[in-house]
Amino acid sequence: MTARTDRRDQPARKWRSSVGILRVLLYAVGLVPAAATFAMGLANRLGPDPVNVFERTLGLWAIRFLILSLCVTPLRELTGVSLLRYRRALGLLAFWYALFHVTVYVGLDQGFDGAVLLADITRRPFVIMGMAAFLIVTVLAATSNAWSIRRLGRRWRAVHRMVYLAGLCAAVHFILSFKLLRAEPLLYAVVMALLLLYRLLPDAIRRRRLAQR
Repeated sequence: MTARTDRRDQPARKWRSSVGILRVLLYAVGLVPAAATFAMGLANRLGPDPVNVFERTLGLWAIRFLILSLCVTPLRELTGVSLLRYRRALGLLAFWYALFHVTVYVGLDQGFDGAVLLADITRRPFVIMGMAAFLIVTVLAATSNAWSIRRLGRRWRAVHRMVYLAGLCAAVHFILSFKLLRAEPLLYAVVMALLLLYRLLPDAIRRRRLAQR
């Protein structure tokens, strides 16, 4: 009986193992832009303002991975392609890039100057929005585990819906980080807004779309 059960469980074990390997590969590939940009900085290939380029690149990838994590649900509901098992990895990559971005800002950009940092955080709107986004994704990363799901119960979903607020704060932060309006930050803001609008669609409409697919 045990042998038969083991044979039946083998395909499931292999599938879980392959999913685990793909997650590791996702993390590895996801961190390549950070490593590559860091290496370019060491080689003095980031132009006349390497700290700014490094900082912006990390922030941009944080937004990209945040958008990718938010696209998982619409992709499943509209096309049937399910990447739910990789959503947590995408969200954690967004957190790590946000952490790298803030670390470069605090350490390399502002030189750990407490007075300057306090002035930025309390007076500069784009920094305030960026810090708000970072605090939210930090909470989400800290609670993206089985223990937190059990501990928070129904509240877990409510907490993790704050990811949309983090996305909007990040988009506004990106727009305000430039003195003039630029197309790229506006494009990311539009994508974030569309994802939020899709999430706000009544469940009945979304179920109807699924039934018609």
